[in-house]
Amino acid sequence: QVQLVESGGGLAQAGGSLRLSCVVSGRTVSSDDMGWFRHAPGKDREFVAGISRIGGKTYYADSVRGRFTISRDNAKNTVYLQMYSLKPEDTAVYYCASGRTFHPSNDNDYEYWGQGTQVTVSS
Repeated sequence: QVQLVESGGGLAQAGGSLRLSCVVSGRTVSSDDMGWFRHAPGKDREFVAGISRIGGKTYYADSVRGRFTISRDNAKNTVYLQMYSLKPEDTAVYYCASGRTFHPSNDNDYEYWGQGTQVTVSS
């Protein structure tokens, strides 16, 4: 059984930082593309960051590039999203996803999803 469990969300002030974790069981993070997505109220789910299974290439949405960093720890089978310089518009539920994708930004390509963790950024 494949499980993705996110943690690390919470309340932060604008300009602050948070680190999200996604612990994966039933699959290995190094053999899958891994992605972070977010869903804010009244908006569509959007791609945040991804890391490819081949070469570990990273991808970012324009809105977070330079502020967020995705990484993976193969030994811990965990993927992280380090978030700096948080803005109120980063408020959303953040989801971790794994699978084999044509591109890590394609949410429809992912096979497995976590339950999400809430991030709230106050101004």
